Amino acid sequence: MIEYIRGELTDLTPALAVVETAGVGYALNISLNTYSAIQGKKEVKLFVHEALVTGGRDDSFSLYGFSSKKERELYRLLITVSGVGANTARMILSSVSPGELCNIISTSNERMLKSVKGIGLKTAQRIIVDLRDKIVSLGIADEIPANGGQVPVANNEVKDEAVSALAMLGFSPAPSAKVVMAILQNDPTLPVEQVVKLALKQIK
Repeated sequence: MIEYIRGELTDLTPALAVVETAGVGYALNISLNTYSAIQGKKEVKLFVHEALVTGGRDDSFSLYGFSSKKERELYRLLITVSGVGANTARMILSSVSPGELCNIISTSNERMLKSVKGIGLKTAQRIIVDLRDKIVSLGIADEIPANGGQVPVANNEVKDEAVSALAMLGFSPAPSAKVVMAILQNDPTLPVEQVVKLALKQIK
């Protein structure tokens, strides 16, 4: 079982980080929160969750990386809820920060959870009922550090990275590009993770 991977960050998109250590490059699925935390760094340490997906013709093995143990704990709690799979949990953590999610759960804010793609009313209610006491008992509801300031990047690069991230999350590139361009026209200074967060709320 892999606890964490520490090494050189050789490739980074809003949905995937490649970390090289001992000559091996590990591809880790990440949330936008982790992307924000490690953006611009050369050396990183990511806490790992290993996922084996069974069914169909082939079983697949995936690694999920998190910049903090608390985000990983929250992710692991999310995937214990009926109706929340690995990618849905990552999408939740890409739509809101861990701190915001804890607040949503503790205040029973079903409306905010329903704004995440793939989360209906019943699933939102299950997340709140199943996890409200757990996030308190595990201390995950404690203050989670906010993301630092982001380095401005070229508008076109932001658009390409945002569309690529949305494609990796399962959205078609054409409608994604349309939404992303509209968001950037409204505010060209937005960093890519903020663009993706806004797009996730608009694409249905």
